[in-house]
Amino acid sequence: MKIEANNPQLKSWLKTDLSSDFPIQNIPFGVAMPPGKSPRVVSRIGDWVIDLLEAYELGFFEGMSISKSVFDNNYINELMALGKNKTRAVRNRISLFMLEDDTFMASKKSARFTYPVADCEMLMPVKVGDYTDFYSSEEHATNVGTMFRDPENALLPNWKHLPVGYHGRASSIVVSGTPIHRPTGQTIPPDSNTPVFGPCRLLDFELEMGFVVGGETRLGQRISAAEAEEYIFGLVLFNDWSARDIQKWEYVPLGPFLAKSFASTISPWIITLDALEPFRVAGPEQDPKVLPYLEYEGKKNYDIHLEVIIRTPNGDENVVCRSNFKYMYWNMTQQLAHHTVNGCNFKTGDMCASGTISGKSPDSYGSMLELSWKGTKPIKMSDGTERKFIQDGDTVILRGYGENEGVRIGFGEAEGKIYPALDME
Repeated sequence: MKIEANNPQLKSWLKTDLSSDFPIQNIPFGVAMPPGKSPRVVSRIGDWVIDLLEAYELGFFEGMSISKSVFDNNYINELMALGKNKTRAVRNRISLFMLEDDTFMASKKSARFTYPVADCEMLMPVKVGDYTDFYSSEEHATNVGTMFRDPENALLPNWKHLPVGYHGRASSIVVSGTPIHRPTGQTIPPDSNTPVFGPCRLLDFELEMGFVVGGETRLGQRISAAEAEEYIFGLVLFNDWSARDIQKWEYVPLGPFLAKSFASTISPWIITLDALEPFRVAGPEQDPKVLPYLEYEGKKNYDIHLEVIIRTPNGDENVVCRSNFKYMYWNMTQQLAHHTVNGCNFKTGDMCASGTISGKSPDSYGSMLELSWKGTKPIKMSDGTERKFIQDGDTVILRGYGENEGVRIGFGEAEGKIYPALDME
C-alpha cells in the first residue's frame, strides 16, 4: 500500500510552522486527555491534538472496518494490533481529512475534534509488557570499555558478533514530564570492601531511541531480519536513566539491576516507521561478517538528529550532546532477529531500546559518563555551575528530528526532572 501521507507537497488546514516537529507528513499516535474528556487515542499536527475518537464518531473512518474501541482506549496497543496495512490506511485517512483542500471537511467545519496541545494531558501511549535494552553503539561501547578496561581491548569478544542486550524493567517506563526521584541503593566507597546504603551520587542520562513492537509472535517463532520491519510499529525518544555508582557495585556477574530499573523516560508520541521512510540511510560497515541470520539488505539506519539539554534549576537550557541515530552499529532489524532467534515470543506493545547513542566526537557522546569522562572533565553550565553527573533540580530533555525534501519529522521531547531521593518510612 502506498504511503500517501508522506507526500512532501501536502498541506493541512491546521497551519504549522516550518520548524514544527509535527507537519501533516508526520501523523504520529499517542494518548491524551483533552479538556473535560476521558483518555483516548490521538494524533497531532503542529500545536494541535487531533481527537481520533471524535473523528471516528464524525464518520471519518467509515468503510475501514475499525472498531470504536481502537480509539476509545487508554493505549494504542489495539490500534497497532490491526497490522501494518490497516494502520497505514488509518494514517493515510487522517492525512486525507486534514488536507488543506479536503472537500469532506467542508461539511464538518463546525465539528470540534482538535485541541491545543497545551490544553491536553499527554499520557503513556503504550501498555508495555516487556522491555529489552540493547548496547548497539560501537562508539559508546568503546568509550565505556576504554574507561573501565584495557583500552586496547575495549570491546568484549562477542560485541561485533551479536547485538548485546539485557531484559529491563517495563513497569518503570514513564511518559515525558513524569517526576523522577533520585534512586537509592548500595554503593562501594573508594578504597573500601564494605558497601554503604544511600542516594545515588552518579546519576546519569542515556540518550537512546526505543522501538515499539506492533505484532505478536508465538513461542518458538523467529523473526528474520527481512521481515522485522513488519513488526516494528514506530519509535520514541528514550532516556534510560542510570545510577552509575549503584551499577558499579551490583553488575557482576548478571548485569545492571537497581541501577537501571528505577525509571526510563519516553516521548509521548509514537512516530511510525512509515513516517520515517525519507530518512533511511546505510549503516556502518560491519566487520567481521555477521552470521547469516543477522544479514540484511537495504538501508536500515535512520538519519535522526538528536540532542540532550540540561535545564538547570534557574531555567537555563544547556545543550550538552548532539548525536544521530544513524551511528548505530547494530540496527533494529538485527536486534529483533537476534532477540527471537531462540524462539522468544513478542507481544504487541513490547519495547526495545537502542542503547546509548554516541558518535565519534566528544560533543556527540550520549551520556554524562562519557561527556565528563567519568567525572574528570566537568561540563560548564550557562549559570556558572558545573556538572559531572545530574544534580537534584536538573531537568534532562531529549529532542530529535529528521529533515529531508523540506519536511521535518520530529519526536517532540522526552523530559524528566530529578527530585531528591524519597525518605524511607
